[in-house]
Amino acid sequence: MTSETPPLFGKTRFLQGLIDEFIDQINEGTIYLEMGIKAYLSAGAATPACEEKLRQIVDTKERCAELRRRILTLLYTEMLIPDARGDVLKLLGELFALLDEMGSKYEDLIIEHPGGILGEFREDFEDLNAIALKCVRTVITAARTFFRDPPSVRDHINEVRIFESETDMVALRLKKRIYGSDLSFERKTQLRDATNMLDKLADRSESLGDDLAIFAIKRAL
Repeated sequence: MTSETPPLFGKTRFLQGLIDEFIDQINEGTIYLEMGIKAYLSAGAATPACEEKLRQIVDTKERCAELRRRILTLLYTEMLIPDARGDVLKLLGELFALLDEMGSKYEDLIIEHPGGILGEFREDFEDLNAIALKCVRTVITAARTFFRDPPSVRDHINEVRIFESETDMVALRLKKRIYGSDLSFERKTQLRDATNMLDKLADRSESLGDDLAIFAIKRAL
């Protein structure tokens, strides 16, 4: 992580570097989540590997929080990009909230259900996990593109919407299977909540993408 602020002429480039590093960390958190859920699904229970991924997500969130504070301070103390400052800060805040939700939902899963709850629905959850995290990764790519090539953001946002719609369909199909099974109502509720965990990550990604589309239009004007 960069430790010193450069002279005035280099401050905008320094800011861009901090933002890139922030987005890198958000993406890293997504990778840890994906690996953690895969480990949970593979073992059918929370394992030490799952706990390790949770720790890595928490560490990543702490680094993101520090980077976000540094970016905010630089934006206001150096009066950089005043026209876009509000949109940039909102975007960074929404990305951080997305990472925070990823961590909290994953923590709920492995702490509340350490022995596993997925059973016969494991493959369905693997499909749901894959498509939901495609949605998350795509909106992160869109956010990075916003700072480099605003007109190209639209293509990524369209992909986010497609992946979110697909996530909804997979989640609905899974919940129909769950409630059509002979499991107890309590077990069905647990499985529904696990389904909603991933579905809501895609929903939040789409919401972030909608805001990002507006920010990109404003930058392109």
